[in-house]
Amino acid sequence: MSDKTMSAEEAVSRLESGMTVGIGGWGSRRKPMALVRALLRSPVTDLTVVSYGGPDVGMLAAAGRVRRVVAAFATLDSIPLEPHYRAARERGAFELTEVDEAMFLWGLRAAAHRLPFLPVRAGVGSDVMRVNPGLRTVTSPYEDGETFVAMPALRLDAALVHVNRADRRGNGQYLGPDPYFDDLFCEAADAAYVSCERIVDTAELTKEGPPQSLLIKRHTVTGVVEAPQGAHFTSCAPDYGRDEAFQRVYATTPWPQFAARFLTGDERAYRAAAGEAT
Repeated sequence: MSDKTMSAEEAVSRLESGMTVGIGGWGSRRKPMALVRALLRSPVTDLTVVSYGGPDVGMLAAAGRVRRVVAAFATLDSIPLEPHYRAARERGAFELTEVDEAMFLWGLRAAAHRLPFLPVRAGVGSDVMRVNPGLRTVTSPYEDGETFVAMPALRLDAALVHVNRADRRGNGQYLGPDPYFDDLFCEAADAAYVSCERIVDTAELTKEGPPQSLLIKRHTVTGVVEAPQGAHFTSCAPDYGRDEAFQRVYATTPWPQFAARFLTGDERAYRAAAGEAT
């Protein structure tokens, strides 16, 4: 079996401007922030970002790296609306495709199964069809004749996700209360890069959680990055909770100052600066 370990910089070096990149996690929970920070240190731009949005979307949008966002929301959880995302959206910095959470999920499922679309009830009768005029409906060919939204597949050039544990082959394990659909992001992508709190031997993966917690399968993974505290400042339960103090710093600091203070160096410099800030 191949060893897929690499650094965050090596993973990001495989991304190209103009790609469609899916980012796992949910709001301000278990986001692959070490990979996002590495992406911000790279020259990659003009991205389409597909995400249940949190600070990943906020940072990339504020930095001018995003051409289009596909999302169901952009939140910091304890802060309802991601402020840097909001500021970038209000100044028209990117295009937005906003859909219902279930529609987003079905788009990932369609991509994972290499289908062009999947029918979904979510969105029927709502303004999601008005604000997304490109969406179409389909009618059941059976006796019920029900009308559904035809949610198009959210195909990804690359996916970035963060989990609690992984082995060198690409098997990924979550230990917290929710998988956040990270497996679908990996399955929907042509290449998937998984960061983790700790790389362990394959046999050790079932010591902390049951086989069902082995969410991500190695055949869907291109690279594995060991990144302790790699979801900071978002949560990565049970390893650590959200750093609310630092999240407040992020939310209340104008983007140029935040980027200059926290994002000009490597991960070691980031952790040192974050520690000083709180």
